[in-house]
Amino acid sequence: MTDITHVYFMPGMAANPSIFKHIRLPKDRYRQHLLSWFVPKKGTTLSEYAEEMAQQVEHENCVLVGVSFGGLLVQEMEPFVKPKKVIVVSSVKHESELPKRMLFAKYTKVHKLLPTGLVNNVELLAKYAFGETVPKRLALYEEYLSIRDKYYIDWSIDQIVNWKHKSPIDNLVHIHGDKDAVFPIANISECIRVKNGTHTMIIHRAKWFNDHLPTIISE
Repeated sequence: MTDITHVYFMPGMAANPSIFKHIRLPKDRYRQHLLSWFVPKKGTTLSEYAEEMAQQVEHENCVLVGVSFGGLLVQEMEPFVKPKKVIVVSSVKHESELPKRMLFAKYTKVHKLLPTGLVNNVELLAKYAFGETVPKRLALYEEYLSIRDKYYIDWSIDQIVNWKHKSPIDNLVHIHGDKDAVFPIANISECIRVKNGTHTMIIHRAKWFNDHLPTIISE
């Protein structure tokens, strides 16, 4: 009998797990589990949030897959879960990979001035979360971006611009699109490049992931 690998998927900022609905791993080898964001208590650090999220992971020797801000979170979850592999998609693995505008925000606190009170404006939220202007895809993003809590959005942006990852993870794989507008490929080192992949490639390039993830997980 083939061993089953449990794979936990964490969506990006404000997104719900439906972003993974077209990701299908072979059922004879994998079980897919979807994690969802919750609104943090006031004053929660990303590490504390990760420890709380880790309690939802029920299997040892699993694989964590995180997209965008979810990629930061799964790296923070690693010490609590001890997975056999961490896969980050459209994300960063060190603060040096953050774009200059985010580093600028860190030192000037300009991100505190973002109009996050408008989180019910899906177009604006998509701009934050996906780096895209989306008039044509508004209905699609209505479905994917379901977390509209102002505190959660403010907290998330603050955690991203101030993120400092203490030590690199040995068993980490980074998958990144060469057309990513949120985290430009120019800042990213050591990754599997996806040609013409954007920040939302987990949705729009699901076939690439279905073709390649089983090999990436098992290597």
